[in-house]
Amino acid sequence: MKTWICEICGDAYLGDEAPHSCPFCGARRAFIKVGEQANPVVLSTDELSSETKSYIQETLELELRANAIYTCMAEASKDYEVIKMYRRLARVEMEHAVICTKLLKIAMPEAHTEICSQQDVENFKQTVELEEHASSLYADFARRSVEKHIRIMFTALNQAEMDHIT
Repeated sequence: MKTWICEICGDAYLGDEAPHSCPFCGARRAFIKVGEQANPVVLSTDELSSETKSYIQETLELELRANAIYTCMAEASKDYEVIKMYRRLARVEMEHAVICTKLLKIAMPEAHTEICSQQDVENFKQTVELEEHASSLYADFARRSVEKHIRIMFTALNQAEMDHIT
């Protein structure tokens, strides 16, 4: 058994093979390395530009809102599978928020609540809109960021958000 470490969130997974995606942040397999080969983005001590900090702050706010919305959607659904899907999405979005706090070297802001529909169909539509917006935003941040490790992080987050749509 090996220890696999996600180069985005820095969390570890134990197994004979790397998982298809990080079970914590959703980063794809390409970002998961055998323990001693991993160099997690969240451990970087490089100074961030003020522009990059603003991208990460915007990401933090977006991810906290997504977590709150998906928590609401899980509570609104009566379908077990849908409930579990939204709880999983909420956890992944919170992990993205944790990544942001580590990079910004700040405490996690207080959680807030969001209002959502009581209908699964409406919530599915909103989910696709939220994920498309996040994916597009992160692709843009990846192009505009000057720090290599931040470009890598936004690329991974972009892919994870696209995977949520799927």
